[in-house]
Amino acid sequence: MRQNVRMNDEEVVGYLRRCNEADNHRFAEVAGRFGEEALLDSHLPMLDLIDELAREWQVMEPADERYAGLTYALRVLARAYLSDTQKPH
Repeated sequence: MRQNVRMNDEEVVGYLRRCNEADNHRFAEVAGRFGEEALLDSHLPMLDLIDELAREWQVMEPADERYAGLTYALRVLARAYLSDTQKPH
């Protein structure tokens, strides 16, 4: 990610989905090394739900009453992956 660059909503959601995919690969690597029991208390179900929301947003019409709130929520979630200088506005 470039620093101090404003991302549009599509970029934020795409970035969030890529981060979730990378996390899923890391979880799969852990499960492969240590067994599925290592994932019992993982955030994997939460990542799946976040990705579900991101996919819904990608096909949602801006006129949908949920659009603005979901856009805001996905921007907040994306900030968890970014350093302070990279956070989307």
